[in-house]
Amino acid sequence: MQIYLPIAELPVSVFLILGLGAAVGFISGMFGVGGGFLMTPLLIFVGIPPAVAVATESAQIAASSMTGALAYWRRRALDFKLGSVLLVGGIVGTFLGVAFFNAMRRVGQLDLVIVLSYVTLLGSVGGMMLFESVRAILQVRRGAPPRLNQPGHHPWYFGLPLRMRFHRSKLYASVIPLMVLSIIIGFIGAVLGIGGGFLMVPALIYLFRVPTAVVVGTSLFQILFTMVAATILHAVTNQSVDIILAILLVVGGVFGAQFGARAGQNIRGEHFRLLLALIVLAVGVRFATEIAVKPDEVFSLGQVEVRG
Repeated sequence: MQIYLPIAELPVSVFLILGLGAAVGFISGMFGVGGGFLMTPLLIFVGIPPAVAVATESAQIAASSMTGALAYWRRRALDFKLGSVLLVGGIVGTFLGVAFFNAMRRVGQLDLVIVLSYVTLLGSVGGMMLFESVRAILQVRRGAPPRLNQPGHHPWYFGLPLRMRFHRSKLYASVIPLMVLSIIIGFIGAVLGIGGGFLMVPALIYLFRVPTAVVVGTSLFQILFTMVAATILHAVTNQSVDIILAILLVVGGVFGAQFGARAGQNIRGEHFRLLLALIVLAVGVRFATEIAVKPDEVFSLGQVEVRG
């Protein structure tokens, strides 16, 4: 069954889009990630223009994050105080990211920026996560479980001004590095059409030593509101949000996220990080092949927006 997308200007299979939305929504709920780092590349691979894929995916991320966050809130696995601090920085980063997105689109370099950014980001983050998770699993098998929290020893950035205590996350640290982290991830999320959870989750675990069970729900809470802001900004400033595509993605993502949130509670911490690392790396490798493999059509024609 085909349906025409007015903004993307091409027909797509309804069941294909619904299936992609459900699968990525499941992963979103399981790992506490927005799912955009998977869905945006998948949409590009099936022929959706990158600008439309990035802008429209923000709506799907918001919907799947809302259902996932509600599920973790019911289990008391969500730190609202920490999530609120991350949200403030995330909104600032989102505004900056949309402005950069529009600037690259005007000069005709947006597609190149998106592809190169995905390869670099996913390859580096996935590689580091894979190394750490494999090492943690080996330590557990040797009978020496890894400890992310070391009592009495804290990184230097914990002691910066404006320190705050987050009881549910068992964290007492300055809000400055938390704000910087959320601004950077908000910026990246707006440019690449990702919630940033695959960056936020490992950053909170490894840099701030937040318990894994709390990280997932808190990440989804922050992603929800930053992606709502990104969707509105993309729709108003560059009119690249395809409402029909967004609805199909939302319908599939809402169902998938609920099942993913339940499955995520049953995964051990080190296995949780290993699975997420493998998924991140797989998408990065797929994007790298797009650059390395010679295209069928060496030359292509397109429109470039020019403003005098």
